[in-house]
Amino acid sequence: MILCGRGGLSRSNPCLQYHRNRHRRRRACDKAPAARLHSLAAPSVQELKMNCPSSSSSCCGVSPPVLASPRGEFAAGCSTRTTQKAHFLGSRQSSQLIYSPTSSRLSRRAVIALAGKQSWDIGRFAKTLFFFNGPPNPLKIVESIMSSITASAPTEAPKKAETSDVVLVTGATGGVGRRVVDVLRKKGVPVRVLVRNAEKARTMLGPDVDLIIGDVTKGDTLDPKYFKGIKKVINAVSVIVGPKEGDTPDRQKYSQGIKFFEPEIKGPSPEMVEYLGMQNLINAVKESVGLSEGKLLFGFKGNLCGKFVWGALDDVVMGGVSESAFQIQPTGSETGEATGLFKGIVSTSNNGGFTSIRTKNFTVPEDLSAYDGVELRVKGDGRRYKLIIRTSYEWDTIGYTASFDTMKGEWQSIRIPFSSLIPVFRARTATDAPPFDASNITALQLMFSKFEYDGKLNPTFAEGQFELPFSSIRAYISEPITPRFIHVSSAGVTRPERPGLDLSKQPPAVRMNKELGSILTYKLKGEDLIRESGVPYSIVRPCALTEEPAGADLIFEQGDNITGKISREEVARICVAALASPSAVGKTFEVKSTVPFSEPFVIDPSNPPPEKDYEVYFKELKDGITGKEALEGTPALV
Repeated sequence: MILCGRGGLSRSNPCLQYHRNRHRRRRACDKAPAARLHSLAAPSVQELKMNCPSSSSSCCGVSPPVLASPRGEFAAGCSTRTTQKAHFLGSRQSSQLIYSPTSSRLSRRAVIALAGKQSWDIGRFAKTLFFFNGPPNPLKIVESIMSSITASAPTEAPKKAETSDVVLVTGATGGVGRRVVDVLRKKGVPVRVLVRNAEKARTMLGPDVDLIIGDVTKGDTLDPKYFKGIKKVINAVSVIVGPKEGDTPDRQKYSQGIKFFEPEIKGPSPEMVEYLGMQNLINAVKESVGLSEGKLLFGFKGNLCGKFVWGALDDVVMGGVSESAFQIQPTGSETGEATGLFKGIVSTSNNGGFTSIRTKNFTVPEDLSAYDGVELRVKGDGRRYKLIIRTSYEWDTIGYTASFDTMKGEWQSIRIPFSSLIPVFRARTATDAPPFDASNITALQLMFSKFEYDGKLNPTFAEGQFELPFSSIRAYISEPITPRFIHVSSAGVTRPERPGLDLSKQPPAVRMNKELGSILTYKLKGEDLIRESGVPYSIVRPCALTEEPAGADLIFEQGDNITGKISREEVARICVAALASPSAVGKTFEVKSTVPFSEPFVIDPSNPPPEKDYEVYFKELKDGITGKEALEGTPALV
C-alpha cells in the first residue's frame, strides 16, 4: 500500500516519483529521433484525439501524467486541460510516452508513439538515401526533404518518347536494295538507308532520303546510336561481282543476269563483306531489332544476377518501420538452381505499409524499345505486387507502374505490357506525365504495398512476413513474332562443299566459288551468323537475278537445290512482305520464277499483274531446313 502523511510524501508515492523524474524525462526527449516531415510529420492534435483511448471528445492534456506501456499503449485516460509536449522514454524497443503540461504545441524534435506506433529508425532512413544517392551532400539532403514536403509532382519529367517503326535498308543503292526502298515508300513505311556514298544515294533515291553513312566492312562507322528507332532491317548488301572485261557505268552487263560474262570480284573480298561485314551489321542493329527469346535483364544465365545492384527501399523513407531485403537463394528456383528473393516484414505502424527492392540507377540506360513488355518468372504467395519501371535518374520522380497478382505456391510467368504501365507519383496517377519511354530505362523496382493508386487499397494486403522468389526478369516481344532482320542471300551457298554434286550442272557461282574468293562459302557463314544471333530473321535465297518485271509464277523451295532466275523487283516485294509474316520468321528458303532462262518474261505495262499474296508461300515453309543437312549427313526436316 502507498501512504502519504501530512509531514511529507512517501518515497513510493507516485506524485513524488513524478516530480523527481520530470527533469530526466525532458532530457530524454532531446535524444529522441527527429520528427517526421510531410509524410514523415508528427501527428496533429486531431490525430492525438483519434488515438486517445479516453471517452473524452478531446485529448489536449494529461492530469495526472499519462504513462505509456512498453507497447506504446496508454496506461491512463486523458483529460482536457492543456496541450502537452510528447517525449520518448527508454529504449527503442521499449518506449514510454509522457505528456507533460509545459507547452501548447508538439516539440519539433519529438517522435510520436501512440497506440500501435513505433520509433522511426532515422539511421536506416539515412542508409537508404546513401545507398541510392551516394555520399550525403547536406545541401542536397535539405533540398530533398523540402521537396518531399512541398512537391506534388516531379520537378523534371522524363522526356517524351519518340515512337517509330523505321525500316533500315542496307545496300540501298544496289539492284535489289533500291527496289526495296521504293516498295516500302509506296506502302507508307518510314525508311532509313545505310550507304557508303551519300551523293550517289541522294541522286538515286531522292534528296530527302534519310541516310546513315557507313560501311559494313568498317565496324567503327556503324555506331549503334545511329540505329535508334529502327525496328526492322532488310539487308541487301552483297559483295560486288562484275565482268572481267568491264561493265557500263550502270552495270548493265552484270544486271541483266541472262548472258554469261567471265566474272571477278570488284572491291572488298567476300570474307570482308559477307562474313565480317555481317558481324558488324548484326552488332550494330541487334539492340534495336531485339531478340526472339527476349532480353534477359535479371537471371542466373551468363552471370546476369550481378548486372544490377538491388537495395531495400521501404516505408522508412516516410517514417514507417517495414523492412525488406534482396537475397539470392542458391537452390530456390523451380529447377533447383539459384533464384532472387524479395522478402521482408511489412507493417502499417507510423502510417507506413509498403516495402520494396529497387535497383541502383543503371550506369547506361537500358534501351528496350525493341520489345513490348517485361516478363517476370515468380513463385507467388497469393498476394498482389507492383513492378515499377523508372525512366529518370532523379530520386523522387514518376515511376511507370503495374500491379500483378500471384498464385500461392506456384511458379508463374507474369507478362506486363509496356502499354499497361501507369505513370504514378507517390501512389497517385500522374495524369500529365509523358508517355513511357522504353528506350531510356534507368531502374527497376518490386513493391509490396498496402496502397494501390489514388487512395485505393491492395485487396490482398496483410501485415507480417512475406516473400517473393523471382528467377528472371526479361523483356519480351509479343506473339506472333514477325521477322525483324530480312537478309538477301543467294541460292547455291551450301553446294560448293556438297559431296557427289555434278558441278557442270550448277550455276557459275557454284562452279567458280574458289576463283571468286569463296563467295558462296562466306555467304553461308554470314547466314549462320544471323541464325545464331537470336534476332527474328528470314533468309531469302534468290536464284539468278534479272531486270525482268515482277509478276511471273513462282516456286519457293528449301534445302538449296533449285536453279533458275527471278526478277529483282519480285525479290524486293518478297522481302517487304516477309516483314509482316509470322510464317516467315526463322525460315531459310530459295525462290525462282517458273519462266525458263531461254524465255524472257514480259508484261503489259498498262495492265501489270497484281502483287502476289506471298503468305500462301510462307505458310508452306518449314523450320530448320537450310541445305546444310546434306553437308552434315543429317536428314532434312519435313
